Amino acid sequence: QGLYSAGGTGLSVQITVIDAAQVLNHERVQALETWLRTTNAKLTQVNGQRKYGGPPQVWDGPAPGAHCEVFISQIPRDTYEDLLIPLFSSVGPLWEFRLMMNFSGQNRGFAYCKYGSPDVANEAIRLLHGYTIEPTFRLNVRRSTEKRHLCIGDLPATTKQEALLKVLHVLADGVERVSLKAGPGIDGVSAMVAFSSHHAASMAKKMLVEAFKKQFSLKVSITWQSTVRPTSVDLLPPPQKPPRLTPSALPPRMARPPSFPQGFCRAVGGPAVPQHSARPSSSPSPSQGRPVSPPPSPVTFLHELCKATAVGQPLYKTYFSHAGPDGFLFFNYKVHFTGAPATFEGLVMILPGPSATSTLEEAQRAAAQQVLQRKRLPLFSQ
Repeated sequence: QGLYSAGGTGLSVQITVIDAAQVLNHERVQALETWLRTTNAKLTQVNGQRKYGGPPQVWDGPAPGAHCEVFISQIPRDTYEDLLIPLFSSVGPLWEFRLMMNFSGQNRGFAYCKYGSPDVANEAIRLLHGYTIEPTFRLNVRRSTEKRHLCIGDLPATTKQEALLKVLHVLADGVERVSLKAGPGIDGVSAMVAFSSHHAASMAKKMLVEAFKKQFSLKVSITWQSTVRPTSVDLLPPPQKPPRLTPSALPPRMARPPSFPQGFCRAVGGPAVPQHSARPSSSPSPSQGRPVSPPPSPVTFLHELCKATAVGQPLYKTYFSHAGPDGFLFFNYKVHFTGAPATFEGLVMILPGPSATSTLEEAQRAAAQQVLQRKRLPLFSQ
């Protein structure tokens, strides 16, 4: 194991990470780095995947619609974008390419590739399914299922639709609408949730069970919902979408400060969390059609909150705990405030970044986000 440390203004962090040097093919890694330098291609790693495009720097045309994405499996674990992107670009221009990554730095054996039209996606399947990328490795290329609906089961019978929608907007990214159902054979209430993309739904599926348990001491079940036929009465209209913002490495769900509706908290038996405004009142609303600045990260938000309430700056200590079988990393943390007798402790779950430093920063952001959601927020209302 290796020990990495990093610090910033008013911050101190330590993290122990697993040394992955023995499992990486360094020649392949160097080939990728050379390709990135010579092509000036840009890759962003977030949420356990490395992404190209979405859209790329040069893209002529609208964003792709449905049935434009293909799913690629049987990828050798030490094969990277320097081979995969040119191969799939040979069929047509790529709007996005996402390679799933493991904490070791190897890929997880599968990727998603999105083209500008269903016709080009179909051509990629026809030409590249069964392609021998290495001896004994034949790529499996097929249409991506692009499931966008989840079923959340075992919710309390008192759950209200609007309150649940507000909670999901805080916990997950890309939530569009919610419908509730109850009846014979259903314990409590089940909710069907529609997301803006398969990726958003997939990321929510991985973290919502733990999020409901931590925030509301509520054990829910999450499954894919393949066929959704809610009535028009059951559905809430999708929220207005703000203008497109420049993508960043910070997941939007972690960038939003918590704002749980008190009615939902009471319905599930959890605490009524005080509401704190995260944006100045002078900020323009998305509905006014004016540019919207990205919200601050949880670390920045907590830093400014501490400064405004004179409780001193937060000091972070974050320690690697263990890695889950699905690629998630777990970290124990302690956050102490220099001007107040308060220490927060807990466990956060994240997906790895491209380096020890970025993984450390992601763990720190998750810790700050959890501190902002804790019961003892009145500490900041002095």
